[in-house]
Amino acid sequence: MAGQDFARVSAGEPGLLSQVEQIVIDAHRRLYESEGREWSRPIAYRWLRFEDPMPVVRLQEGVQELVRRGGSFNPGAVEKACMDARKDGFSY
Repeated sequence: MAGQDFARVSAGEPGLLSQVEQIVIDAHRRLYESEGREWSRPIAYRWLRFEDPMPVVRLQEGVQELVRRGGSFNPGAVEKACMDARKDGFSY
């Protein structure tokens, strides 16, 4: 996905990028809550450094860090994003 044209990964409603972003943000929220830490969307976006011009790479790094820290991902949301990605010709 990182090597794809930004317009392609963000196309549709919701686009693949938006779906993956929501999955990562949700995992971040649940990890923070399980640790008893304050959470907000701005905290998550600062943590991800999502203002970076390479959002897919930031999401990949975020997933790796969350997994390393024991975070988990909503399997239904991941499966839906994967199915949508396959429909749009992406492989993973």
